Amino acid sequence: MDYLQGLNPAQRDAVLQAKGPVMIIAGAGSGKTRVITMRVAHLIASGVDAFNILVLTFTNKAAKEMRERIMHVVGAEAKNIWMGTFHSVFAKLLRVEADKIGYPNNFTIYDTDDSKSVIRAILKEMSLDDKLYNPNFVYNRISAAKNNLISWQEYMQNEQIQADDFSTGRGQLGEIYKTYASRCYRAGAMDFDDLLFQTNRLLKENPEVLNKYQHKFKYLMVDEYQDTNFSQYLIVKKLAAVNENICVVGDDAQSIYAFRGANIQNILNFEKDYPDLKIFKLEQNYRSTQNIVNVANSIIANNKEQLKKEVFSKKEEGDKIKVMRAFSDNEEGKIVAEGIMQERSTKGLKWNNFAILYRTNAQSRSMEEALRKLNIPYKIYGGQSFYQRKEIKDLIAYFRLTINPNDEEALKRVINYPRRGIGDTTIDRIILSADQHQITPWEVVIEPSKYLDGRSSASVGVFGTMIQSFQVITKTLSAYDAALHIAQHAGMLKDLYEDKSVEGLNRYENIQELLNGIKEFSEREDIEEKGLEVFMQDVALLTNDDKGDDKDVDTVSLMTIHSSKGLEFSHVNVVGLEENLFPSQMSLNSRSDLEEERRLFYVAVTRAESKLTISYATSRFKFGTLISCEPSRFLDEIDARYLELDFTAKPTASNNPFFDDERNSWNKRNTDTFSKPKPATTPVKTTSILAKAHVPSAGFAPSDTGNLQVGMEVEHERFGYGKVISLEGNKPDIKATIFFKEIGQKQLLLKFAKLRIVNN
Repeated sequence: MDYLQGLNPAQRDAVLQAKGPVMIIAGAGSGKTRVITMRVAHLIASGVDAFNILVLTFTNKAAKEMRERIMHVVGAEAKNIWMGTFHSVFAKLLRVEADKIGYPNNFTIYDTDDSKSVIRAILKEMSLDDKLYNPNFVYNRISAAKNNLISWQEYMQNEQIQADDFSTGRGQLGEIYKTYASRCYRAGAMDFDDLLFQTNRLLKENPEVLNKYQHKFKYLMVDEYQDTNFSQYLIVKKLAAVNENICVVGDDAQSIYAFRGANIQNILNFEKDYPDLKIFKLEQNYRSTQNIVNVANSIIANNKEQLKKEVFSKKEEGDKIKVMRAFSDNEEGKIVAEGIMQERSTKGLKWNNFAILYRTNAQSRSMEEALRKLNIPYKIYGGQSFYQRKEIKDLIAYFRLTINPNDEEALKRVINYPRRGIGDTTIDRIILSADQHQITPWEVVIEPSKYLDGRSSASVGVFGTMIQSFQVITKTLSAYDAALHIAQHAGMLKDLYEDKSVEGLNRYENIQELLNGIKEFSEREDIEEKGLEVFMQDVALLTNDDKGDDKDVDTVSLMTIHSSKGLEFSHVNVVGLEENLFPSQMSLNSRSDLEEERRLFYVAVTRAESKLTISYATSRFKFGTLISCEPSRFLDEIDARYLELDFTAKPTASNNPFFDDERNSWNKRNTDTFSKPKPATTPVKTTSILAKAHVPSAGFAPSDTGNLQVGMEVEHERFGYGKVISLEGNKPDIKATIFFKEIGQKQLLLKFAKLRIVNN
């Protein structure tokens, strides 16, 4: 059993425990993937048939990596494991069993854009205000219902749900959900949520199917179990009910997807479902230095709802975690960019050793501007996916329509692209005729003379004949040959090739790249079926979390903390540690929401391997107005022994000595706190980083600032006393730059500032 070499005792015990219910609590950087893969390899090496093993992950990337590692140990047998994301595995199952719930086996999988397009069409037909019934809101409402296994029938019969909808003026949501479900069913389509919703329905309504897969999947493993929702939880519980050889792996401290429907209670209460559960804790962090691990521990110790563990590192102690204060968000970007530049040059690092993590996408602006000024190359994660680009979606729509001609969204997308004389009016008539005759739009397209008039009928008929020819071709050709034939004969390649603009060339190159990817798929040796339909299944199930490592691209990585989960970097900057930003203002209404924000901070900290820097600004623009910011409460929760304070940044427009006075005062207040060692298990409360709040003078009343001049001294209710440095703009939108003694420089709109002029 060579594959057990190199495992620590806790990892080894978890790998060897093959039978019965098992929970592996895997701290950040604890070798979770290695344990899962070795455990599966051990099952196969012990005689378990690979066909009887089901491994569920949350990204295709994770599944691919695990399968490759398992193949390295047990060989080709690993190909027979049912392994993949929840959506890909159960899409595969539904391809076999869909007819039992009335769906075709070649059903289309709608992505988010497709679903919202259907919803927009329904809103238009129902003459509903798309501002009140915002398509994003409606989509999320339907998605939440499905993830809680609420059908449209149950939705419309639930008095509480109906009361909630009517109280917000959206009483038609149930009717929209009903029409949406009907429209998808008519098109032979399932959206992403349906893949789990319909699997639950299949297993509930067909006991023989449930029994079949309960005996097929004798061993179940679920990665990132803390991220499962109710629908996923129920499927796993049903499938494991017979053998109870279920192993879940996860870390409650990294549960950060409640907004997607993830329920942390699934992992916290797992023992209640399986009283004879065996629990293994992977507590050694192989990724980060001791100081980084200690900071992470002191943060998460403040959460009440958690599975206790003592994460530790045997790596070097490492640098203390630097906390930097800036006077504005732009200055924060400046000091972060300069820090990266200096660290890279002094230590001989690459740009891709660095990452900047933020709570919201909007924060990237100040970081990008600062990086550009220093000519530092960077890449933002979470941008538009390759498969979301228009030209790619157009060609994919042709593929979808060829495979499933009832796919109404694909039909509408390409019936007049490239232009073939079928306008919006004709498309509307096709849809209307289909509704009137209770048939699919495709049935209208292939017999247009029955439903449409002369010229439009002829154009539609030519299109229908072309798609039918594609259907014949795809049955005999490989995925690549079929795709190339469709791209050429649909006219897309010619249309894009003739567009010689920069954008047109880019679109043409993107189509070539898609075809290259299909060529690579057609030449893979690890799959038997290589038709276009199989390729389309893979494409439809790509997840947003399938991030490429881009290790060969030497750029600084910028991303939200949510996007960073599963990644690691040598040097990490976590920016914007301010109240109402991180933690988010929306998280302050309940303890559970605040604890999720704290777990998000924990995830950010544990992305760092060698060096972690945290920063915040005392002011930033919000909706065009400069607002004052307080340091995040999370900073006060960090054990002060592991911090190094860097408040050396000076205000850019003044060398006012008030700053040095304030910095010296702050350091003096914290000397005792930072010098006295405290037990590592007890979070140390430091003195608040924010200067004491200003108490307005007696009888404070704002002055008329119409004649305010540079050099005048003023008082602000919150910011205290300051001096006007500059004025810019015209009435009534004059902006004043003021240096306040307590909190530094701020720029305020005079019409909102409420300043008292102290003297002239």
